[in-house]
Amino acid sequence: MLLALVALVPGAAGAAPPRVAHRVVSLIPSLTEDLFAVGAGASVVGVSAYSDYPPQAHRLPVVATFASLATERIVALRPDLVVAIESQRTLARDLTRAGVPVQYFRDDSLEDVYANLHAIGRLAGRAAQADALVVRLRARTAALTAAASSRSTRRPSVFVVLGTAPIFTVGAGSYIASLIELAGGRNAAADVRAPYARYSAEALVARQPDVLIVDPEVHLNDVLGRAPWNALRAVRAGAVYTLPDPAILERPGPRYNDGLAWLIATLRRVAP
Repeated sequence: MLLALVALVPGAAGAAPPRVAHRVVSLIPSLTEDLFAVGAGASVVGVSAYSDYPPQAHRLPVVATFASLATERIVALRPDLVVAIESQRTLARDLTRAGVPVQYFRDDSLEDVYANLHAIGRLAGRAAQADALVVRLRARTAALTAAASSRSTRRPSVFVVLGTAPIFTVGAGSYIASLIELAGGRNAAADVRAPYARYSAEALVARQPDVLIVDPEVHLNDVLGRAPWNALRAVRAGAVYTLPDPAILERPGPRYNDGLAWLIATLRRVAP
């Protein structure tokens, strides 16, 4: 049975300083990116589905999805650390029972991105690299937002389309909503307090967002001619923009500035 490892990171009450983890399994793509970004990619021995960045991650054994995991395969990899997000606690319960150390992270805000990088850096023995990375990320964010705020005083409302049947979007509690604000926009679904939630067609039509940001996997173009989409001024004006790579916006990891830069450039088309 593997020794339990309790990490001193945000939300880990009563935890002790960890020893360095040398064999890590990641249960979520954003944490996989974090591990590689701080220089600990060589320690990653297993990943979840859709862990496609950097390319090296795509070649690692896939041992989980967001909603399921292969406990026996993970145990066979002999990890001294498994990293997951808070909403996966129930999913990973069998790993804990098997003696596999699991550390959970929050992923609902931009500050969580920074905190996770710092914590993963400590866990993987890459604290200095993680600290330097966060400094660079914050500096680029500051530069991007300064340029965005100097260009326009109008803040277009933005509706992020993550699903159409039912309609699914990001609420005020989402990390994506904070990027919209930084880019100079307003989240059209700010009335939703949850990070991600279903949204009614009636509310969407009433809100009349200026811009739709679309995950390509939802195939919005297939339903634009139907209600409620055909009742939106943004659709009639052609203000519908598909993400070139959903991960840069939807994945709360070290590439978030690429998503922010894309959002700024997109909103500039609406409010030059």
